[in-house]
This record gives sequence, structure tokens and C-alpha cells, in this order.
Amino acid sequence: MSLSLQDKHILVTAGANGIGLAIVRKFLASGARVHACDVDADACRALAGSHPNLSVSVADVSSEAQVLDLYRDLAERWGRLDALVNNAGVAGPTSRLEDTTLDAWRQTLEVNLTGTFLCARGAVPLLRAAGGGAIINISSVAGRLGFSLRTPYSASKFGLAGLTQTWAMELGPSNIRVNSVLPGVVAGERVERVIAARAAAGGVSNDAMRAQLVSSVSLRRMTQPEDVANQVAFLCSDEGAMISGQSISVCGNVEHLG
Repeated sequence: MSLSLQDKHILVTAGANGIGLAIVRKFLASGARVHACDVDADACRALAGSHPNLSVSVADVSSEAQVLDLYRDLAERWGRLDALVNNAGVAGPTSRLEDTTLDAWRQTLEVNLTGTFLCARGAVPLLRAAGGGAIINISSVAGRLGFSLRTPYSASKFGLAGLTQTWAMELGPSNIRVNSVLPGVVAGERVERVIAARAAAGGVSNDAMRAQLVSSVSLRRMTQPEDVANQVAFLCSDEGAMISGQSISVCGNVEHLG
């Protein structure tokens, strides 16, 4: 199926690495115009100029001032926005509840929840002016399943479900649909860092922890970043025009998180 994304203008946060980069590439391949922001300045420089329909800027989504600057730049560059993909997020600490610091809790929620709020708030006027559009919040299966040793992360991802349903109700009359995508165990550097931290905390090898995570997936394999990108692109396309307020897992059916 060829998705109707030709010339749609889309903002992807944390779009220079990992899942975000896969999403950016999927949109570009589908004919969209994409602006990617990322806190990683080196990755932004490497990405800049790689495609004629791509623009890039450095931005920390947890900073209100930087998000305001980002939207000023978008308004001047395009004057239009058809979709926002709230992909920016941090893994937070791997620690027992009693060992989790307040600073670690705050930092995780500042990026994963406050950053999502700031970017969505900035997008709404542009989406309304375009006659509607889509907001996609990248959550996690840790937003529907408890995840031991990951209190701030899981709390922030459960919070995205509430934001998604609330915004879908509030923005629906403006033809703005809002959904969450919940990746599972996604192959890449980020999950390898999580595996290493959990293995250290549990006193087991990285290979044993990796096998444990994959064994909890019904399909017995990791999700690829491109699997997530495909679902995001569908939800932003005209083919996904009647889907809103949903939290959709792309995970091979993760049965539980240890």
C-alpha cells in the first residue's frame, strides 16, 4: 500500500538517531517534508543536508525556550505543519525504588512527559491552521506493563496514555487525531544499554538478560526500528484518518516485563 504522505510537513523530535531516524527516513521515502530536531548536535550535523526535503535543528524538548525557538523556525521555514511525532525520550535510571534519586525521577519526566506536552502545545496552532493533522506519541510497552527497576520510565510512559486519550478528545473537533505507538524490545544501542544495566543489577550476563527479554516476546524476536516507523507513517497518513485516541503496540506481543 502506498501511503498518502506526499508533501505533508512533519516534525519528528529526537529524529537524528535510533527509532526517530528510522521514522524520518520512512517519511522521506514516502514523499513527506520532514524537520528533525535532536539534542545530539553531532548527529544533527551528520544528518543535515542528507536529503532535499529534510531540515534539522538542535533542540532540547524539555526546554520551553528551545521548543518555542523550534516552532518559530518551523513557522518561518514552512508556515505549515501536518503531523508531529513526539519521539524524544530518555531511558532513565535502572534502580530499585528506594535507590532512585529525585533528580533522576525529575529528569526522566521532564523529557518524556513535559517535552511531549511542550511540543504538542506548540504544534496545535499550526495543525489547526492546516485544517487538521496528527500527533503521534512514541510510548513503550512499559506504558501498559509494569517494569521493575524502571520506576520513572514506566510512570512517564503510562502518563503518555492519559495525554493521548485526553488530547484526542480535546483536539478531535479540530480534525486533529492523537495516538500513541508502543514499541517493545527495539534492536539498537539504546536497548543494549538497558540490557547491560539490568544485567548488572541482576548479577547475570548481558547474553542471559537479552535472552530473557526476547523470551517474553510471543514472536521471539526484537522489534526493528523500521517496524515502528511503518506504524507511525500509517497513523500520519490519510489511510489512518479514522484512528484516534489509541495506544497501539508494535512489539511482537510482549507478554511481560521483568
